[in-house]
Amino acid sequence: MNRSIALVDCNNFYVSCERVFNPKLRNKPVVVLSNNDGCAVARSEEAKALGIRMGEPCFQFKHLARKHNIITCSSNYALYADMSDRIMSILFKFSPSQEIYSIDECFLDFTGFRKNGLTAYAQEICRYIQQQTGLPVCIGIGASKTLAKLANYIAKKNLVFQGVCNFNAMSIREQNKWLHRIKVGKIWGIGKKLSPKLQQIGVYSINDLKNINPRRLDLQFSASLKKTIYELNNIVCFELEGTTAKKKQITCSRSFGVLITSFKSLEQSIALYVSRAAEKLRRQNSYTGSIHIYICTSPFNKKESCYENSINIPLPEQTDDTLTLIQFSLFGLRKIYQNGYRYQKAGVILSKIVSNKKYQPDLFSKKKGRKKSSSLMAALDQINTLMGKKILIIAAEGITQPWKMRQNNMSPRYTTNWNDLIVASQLI
Repeated sequence: MNRSIALVDCNNFYVSCERVFNPKLRNKPVVVLSNNDGCAVARSEEAKALGIRMGEPCFQFKHLARKHNIITCSSNYALYADMSDRIMSILFKFSPSQEIYSIDECFLDFTGFRKNGLTAYAQEICRYIQQQTGLPVCIGIGASKTLAKLANYIAKKNLVFQGVCNFNAMSIREQNKWLHRIKVGKIWGIGKKLSPKLQQIGVYSINDLKNINPRRLDLQFSASLKKTIYELNNIVCFELEGTTAKKKQITCSRSFGVLITSFKSLEQSIALYVSRAAEKLRRQNSYTGSIHIYICTSPFNKKESCYENSINIPLPEQTDDTLTLIQFSLFGLRKIYQNGYRYQKAGVILSKIVSNKKYQPDLFSKKKGRKKSSSLMAALDQINTLMGKKILIIAAEGITQPWKMRQNNMSPRYTTNWNDLIVASQLI
């Protein structure tokens, strides 16, 4: 029996979240910008039709924005994360087997569900999410995660499917007809880099890739591509990881609101990013054994010298302690910092992540010290959860933080801040 795996994906997620609370944005070209209001990270269909590309720097489409009254919004991550949580909670009611793939995508396992009524069931999910959250979603269903993702892509691009494309309800011939229309670069995990290599061996469409002998790819391509071919042929190679899957790497990085030259400002930014990464680490009950720090100037400023550097710091003992991680990070920062440059970005990557129940302590570590650290971190997280984000901070993060990213057009945090709640009033 073929598996029935569904991918639920929110349409233009960031833009759709903005529209839920600001109906004036509906049917208008809207672009949500990245950190520091730099690049387009979400576009309404109206903005796409005007030629705004994903990742395009804001300054490059300023003339279009003025000409067509394109509305630009700063990223409101608190709002988007909360709306995402609401959708994922709703989806759990429709299938207990769930993998949250990203902030706006979720895999569900429908295997064993009513086979003939699966399309109608998926349409019911779309309507329910729209009713409960105001957010539009599309659903793709296939015998593997790869096919589900392709079916979702087809559902988004073709209104005839009314938001749901079910490959399992199609004949093989009909499936192949749709796959033949999609360029191979659109498939999960291939992209623009591998496409030219595949075209050299006659693979132009996804249907071409589906029908190629995987052995032909042994010397030139990775094993992951072979798995993709099997998945296109209804053989599951990528299982659902479930909601408890833990990240193997945690990254926190930001571009600065202004270019910074002082070492103190860099210290504050690194301390802040380490603090955020450590919070995520504790949330998934893990420890890290290595921390990577990097800093860089703007690669686009041709008038100034460029500089970038990084350092990887193996930790003597795996930990989730923010204070310890900041201590090692700032040590690394001192090693790579160079005076005389204007820095644009810094970042932190935690790796060698293990469960806090399976870590191997150092031979000479003190059990009492680790218990004290765990209690302190638990208290820190609990207070910030109950009383509000960043009520307690590490002093090394700084107070004023003039270098923080720009968010000049950010909407209110409607669902996560009491002061930003929408007030309904009636004039008599």
